[in-house]
Amino acid sequence: MPPLRQTPKPSHPIPHAPPSLAPPINIISTTSSHTNTTLNPAAGFIHGLLDDIPLPRWVTYAIFVVGSLLILLCCLCICIKCCCKGKKKKQQKKKDEKVNLNGVNGKTTTALVQPDVNDVDYGSSRQARGKLLYSLDYNAAQSELTVGIKQANSLKAMDLGGSSDPYVKVYVLPDKSKTCETKVFRNTLNPVFNEQFNFQITKSSLLKSTVVMQVFDFNRFSKHNIIGELRVQLCNVDWNHVIEEWEDLGEPAKFEDVNLGEICFSLRYVPTAGKLTVVILEAKNLMSMDIGGSSDPYVKVQLALDKRKWKKRKTSVKRKTLSPYYNESFTFDVTFEQIQRVNLVISVWDHDAMTRNDAMGKIFLGCDASGNQLRHWADMLSNPRRPVAQWHNLLSAQQVNSTLVLKKKIPLSSKLPF
Repeated sequence: MPPLRQTPKPSHPIPHAPPSLAPPINIISTTSSHTNTTLNPAAGFIHGLLDDIPLPRWVTYAIFVVGSLLILLCCLCICIKCCCKGKKKKQQKKKDEKVNLNGVNGKTTTALVQPDVNDVDYGSSRQARGKLLYSLDYNAAQSELTVGIKQANSLKAMDLGGSSDPYVKVYVLPDKSKTCETKVFRNTLNPVFNEQFNFQITKSSLLKSTVVMQVFDFNRFSKHNIIGELRVQLCNVDWNHVIEEWEDLGEPAKFEDVNLGEICFSLRYVPTAGKLTVVILEAKNLMSMDIGGSSDPYVKVQLALDKRKWKKRKTSVKRKTLSPYYNESFTFDVTFEQIQRVNLVISVWDHDAMTRNDAMGKIFLGCDASGNQLRHWADMLSNPRRPVAQWHNLLSAQQVNSTLVLKKKIPLSSKLPF
């Protein structure tokens, strides 16, 4: 039997392609993708961007939907705002055509009551300034006149917010040796004061005197605006009983008013160190004391302890001006126990090289002060270590001296009885 011949094995085996890698499928897939990109480039670009985002496809779609909703909400808000502006303009035009009631305080019903026909002044420019309730009483045995400032109602609004900061100034003519002021009430047109002031007047001069009650609007850094005033001639008063009545405020008279000018200064007190700092900032509208219509003003700062002259300093002299600027600071050692008994006297003088210096105006603050001066002093004490600045109207030296009767000087420690 002939031997079987074996087929020799090839040295290089023929590779066989696996059935899963079929070339026709790859060709069709590549051709299809190329064809879609050519037909719609924008869709291909968007698909490429979506493939580059490292987030699931549904998360990307959700972010897109939320962003679209936010943009729509913003556009809707802008449209609503534009519509509201148009409505406000129309309403403002209607308001301008109506009566302006900004000065009426709606908290009380009396402020909204229409005035009587007899009180209306037709064809005139008279403005309602409000009413004041006051009282008068005279003690003949002590020659003392008591003026009571009870309350005010429906005052004229002087501030932009439709309100005022009222206080009342009281003095007696023709002497006018003493001027009193009530406390300041903030943001009200119906203040309740309930304060009394005493004036020494003899019975003979009582019938020749006139009580003046002026209502002012307080402003810390500018001139105080007068709202209105009352003038009561005491010769027409029946003194058999106490007078208490309401009266309408009238336009202020200016024939006896003498403007002595204004001064601005700041106060600062540090209780722990016992330091009182007075900074004289500036003055304006001072009286001319020289022949040329000008003055050479300087300011004297004086402390009085228990109504005795204690310490004093003064500023430099400003030549030929009625509105000097100083910005000079003075510090005094005043303990916390002494600050309760101290009065600060600020006076403006005209310097003369050849003759005696003349007093141009004066004012005092402290424990014996009243009105705006007392308020400035109280603001300083209630705000320790912080400077508090304010403008003040200057008074005559006679007025201040009659109210604050100072003794010569504080006695020396060796002569003190304690």
